Amino acid sequence: MVPHSGLHELLRRITRRDVLRVSVGAGLSFLLPTLESRAAERRGAERPKSLITLWMAGGQSQLESWDPHPQSSQNGSEVKAIETTVSGLQIADTLPQMAEQMHHLSVIRSMVSKEGDHERGTYYGLTGYRPDPSVKHPSVTAVAAKFLPARELEIPSHIVMAGGDGFTNPRGGYLGAEFDAFRVPDPGNGLVNLQAPVEDSRQSRRLEAIAHLSDRFRQHRRFQSEATLHNKVTDQALEMMSSEQLKAFSLEDEPTAVRERYGTSNFGRGCLVARRLVETGVRAVQVTLPGFDTHANNNEGQRRQMEILDPAFASLMMDLHDRDLLDSTIVLCMGEFGRTPWLNPLQGRDHWPVGFSCVLGGGGIAAGRIIGETNSEFAAEDRERRVTDHQPPVDPVSLPDLYATILHVLGLDPADEVYTPIGRPIKLAEGTPLDSLLRA
Repeated sequence: MVPHSGLHELLRRITRRDVLRVSVGAGLSFLLPTLESRAAERRGAERPKSLITLWMAGGQSQLESWDPHPQSSQNGSEVKAIETTVSGLQIADTLPQMAEQMHHLSVIRSMVSKEGDHERGTYYGLTGYRPDPSVKHPSVTAVAAKFLPARELEIPSHIVMAGGDGFTNPRGGYLGAEFDAFRVPDPGNGLVNLQAPVEDSRQSRRLEAIAHLSDRFRQHRRFQSEATLHNKVTDQALEMMSSEQLKAFSLEDEPTAVRERYGTSNFGRGCLVARRLVETGVRAVQVTLPGFDTHANNNEGQRRQMEILDPAFASLMMDLHDRDLLDSTIVLCMGEFGRTPWLNPLQGRDHWPVGFSCVLGGGGIAAGRIIGETNSEFAAEDRERRVTDHQPPVDPVSLPDLYATILHVLGLDPADEVYTPIGRPIKLAEGTPLDSLLRA
């Protein structure tokens, strides 16, 4: 990246090389290998690792996805169980394409959370820490972006796509706002505001004026200037605007058949862009699929969601494998909690944080594992009990343990402590890596 105080130097170099092409010019990217050649050099197990999170916002129903119980007379589900490429593993018939990819993945059917509210559950699900008014924790994706640096990257290393409400967007927390996820609401269609609205010469004059004002401010208010991210963000934006790596955000050069395979939804396009981003070297990407909060008409609503998830997730796994990126890319699919194992009077399912599912694999995570199990039968009186009164599933897995495992596989020590701005030491993850998800 351009040094914090180097805006004048950046302008001088750009003018001297006469490479103003897109907004402020074609920049310095011609000094680096092309996007395609860098991708070719970054394959296989030796490639630096990345994390892709597919976030099922609202709470995906485990019964209509990864943990069907069609034999139960109590749960009200209409799905059938289908075989997968893993012996002994059945998933719902809502996910036929994913059934062909499960040998790359493992399923945890016994996730447990202590938070049953959407906002608190999402905070816990993204960070591995319960909400605490005294500290803002970073998302696990922000931790990956912070401690797995990509020095040759000219675009953000932490990106969220296809999101909706703000609390599903991963944050940098005490690591700083610079590690907040770069938001792409319309994946696959490039980025807005990255081309100057004026001709190159006028844009150059504008930047020189900004540089002059910034220098004057810094001369008299050095500490205030350093406390803001203004200069750093400006430098990064200028470099990004002129980078060839911006191609990763666009799908124009992807074959029509590939785009159709992922699906035309925001989420489908987001998964395809996520593949392109990790191929470019981005460390952490979240693709959000909202719409799982099915308090009414659960069966129809969840099936509609799976029609979006199934082709996108399956295509992502297939492409990561075929392009030799799976050994260096962890893929995690989960939401903030699951849904009740019975239908309410509106034929919906309510929040259920004591026995839901997640799917993960790649990057060194053991594949083909089935961890935990949930009860398939619930008596009528169970519906009257509070969620916290229910017995946990067999072999429960906590969010801190899940994220300790992911950080360990990424090459980080979850027990390492980071000091917050007020000097408070906090571990990267409170949990312990799961031996059952580590390759032998």
